[in-house]
Amino acid sequence: MKAMILAAGKGTRLGKITESIPKALVVINGKTALQLAVEKCSVHGFNDIIINVHHFADMVEDEVKRLNKMGFRISVSDEREMLLETGGGLFKARGFFDKSPFLIYNVDIVSDLDLSSLYRFHLEKKGLATLAVRNRRGNRFYLVDKSGLIKGWRNKATGEQILSGTTSEELSEIAFSSMHIVEPEVFNYMDEGVYTMTTLYLSLAAEHNIFTFRDDEGYWGDIGTPESLGEVRKMLDTNK
Repeated sequence: MKAMILAAGKGTRLGKITESIPKALVVINGKTALQLAVEKCSVHGFNDIIINVHHFADMVEDEVKRLNKMGFRISVSDEREMLLETGGGLFKARGFFDKSPFLIYNVDIVSDLDLSSLYRFHLEKKGLATLAVRNRRGNRFYLVDKSGLIKGWRNKATGEQILSGTTSEELSEIAFSSMHIVEPEVFNYMDEGVYTMTTLYLSLAAEHNIFTFRDDEGYWGDIGTPESLGEVRKMLDTNK
């Protein structure tokens, strides 16, 4: 099965760490973040992988070569000229995918979620996409109805709120875990440009079923800041 690991971001919140290396090459307990992501995807059957590169692209490509020599199958989507965000980056790489659902996975997250269970849930629901979510702290949340369908988005820090279509139901907040299964049909509704998958999903949610898959068990963390990077390292030490 195919997957895209989003690895082009500049990682500015990591401060001095990403002044000399890309976020994908941050070392977490002996392995780069990219290697951990590739291993995670591959062990659950998503073993044909493409990653996008931008920040320190040459360094990331060297790591891809190393991982390919280890037996992983990884291609590269080059965004050196312009960082396209998650939506634009996926659209640029569209030629890599076939007619089967695929996984999108952020390089900066570490989780013990069973990705094959996420995939099975997606096949059962038959939606356009299925997003892994969990109850955790944060400021940005999807708004979902009782059936787990995405109906909007809210930024609690700024007060911004976007609703997709109309609903009389009370919506609940849930945080995105940065892992999602997507139907290749999604490319019919995309175009070139710089935009996020969140923007895309919110524009499609009024007329298409975009489901959420709740996962509150086990561990989940991101390496977006020096503090959260430290927490992830400790978390992995604890769960060895």
